[in-house]
Amino acid sequence: MSGPSLRLSLDVSAVPDRPVGAGRYTIDLATALLARDDVTPTLWSRRGDAARWRAMTGAGGAGAHVEAVAPERRPLRLAWEQARLPGLLRRADVAVHHGPHYTMPERARLPRVVTVHDLTFFEHPEWHERSKVVVFRRAIRVAARRADAIVCVSARTAERLEALCSPTGRVFVVPHGVDHDRFRPDPGAADADGRILEGLGVHPPYVVFVGTLEPRKAVPDLVAAFDMVAGASSELSLVLAGQPGWGVAAVERAVAAARAGGRVVRTGYVPDDAVPALLRQAVAAAYPALEEGFGLPALEALACGTPLVTTAGTTMAELSAGAAFEVRPGSVGQLADALRAVAGGDDAVAERRRLGLAVAAGHTWTACAAGHMAAYRWAVGGHPGSPPGPPPGPPPGESAAPR
Repeated sequence: MSGPSLRLSLDVSAVPDRPVGAGRYTIDLATALLARDDVTPTLWSRRGDAARWRAMTGAGGAGAHVEAVAPERRPLRLAWEQARLPGLLRRADVAVHHGPHYTMPERARLPRVVTVHDLTFFEHPEWHERSKVVVFRRAIRVAARRADAIVCVSARTAERLEALCSPTGRVFVVPHGVDHDRFRPDPGAADADGRILEGLGVHPPYVVFVGTLEPRKAVPDLVAAFDMVAGASSELSLVLAGQPGWGVAAVERAVAAARAGGRVVRTGYVPDDAVPALLRQAVAAAYPALEEGFGLPALEALACGTPLVTTAGTTMAELSAGAAFEVRPGSVGQLADALRAVAGGDDAVAERRRLGLAVAAGHTWTACAAGHMAAYRWAVGGHPGSPPGPPPGPPPGESAAPR
């Protein structure tokens, strides 16, 4: 990494106090960017969230700083982004702006990059609150038409974006990374992991799901599949580790209807430091989501050496590259069969575990940040709506997948 530092504006105002999914992506991306010497980020945070981000910029990234000016509530933040942020960007010493959660300041005159995580707001609006569908459908269409570059977190997301929205800017496929210092096999951590699990009310053996409890995660199917295998595995429990989201009532009904519902443990939101322990000590991680932009918990499970059960034909199956036990979307019977297979722990499970570790090793946040830097450089040096052709290449040792 060398050359003049790129002055980056990064909007971190949508990251909640308890980050999951896209919020976790934004934090890990910002951390990786701050570790580089060729980019100087300005982070736009909520007014009450300055301490978190200033702690990060104080640990690295000379010249990086935080502007804690965004309102706290989502509707006000979205209005602030359009009404106030363009003026702030005009006065700020930045060369390119990145909106990491679908939206961008439409009247801003500097180059803009937007991350699109998935297209389910178009393809499955029933999985989301109506207000979010209206807002984010429009935001994605605007980004497709007006952003200089768009980051998609998987090839599947890029294909759906091109099919549904015909983007005029350059599309970069940049997969997420995984923090291998935290998510890794660690036999020496068994006692510490045990204390964490005890604090959560979790006792091995168990199958774990990590994520927000919302419709597209297919958690009711997982509960029903667990109920089918629970009778033959009297000690096995199912751990649902995640905060309730929109549509959580379906999960509650599934647990109430299950004969083994008393062996379903709901932890609620799990602090970041506890997630590796939950994954490492699990018999299996089950992530049967019907669709995801990426599915970071699936990758984190592979990095821990935990057998993964996930959904065929999705991004999770794509990224696991044959390491996961795949089941047909919505098939409770196949999901139950896969849980039985991983609970058996035969040689096939050991081989999937080995392959999963190899797959996860290829995903780092350092590489993810390098891919984003290629998109930023393209936005600064390229032209929105330009005809197809190879974008300017990143410096040696960096890579991104432009489309």
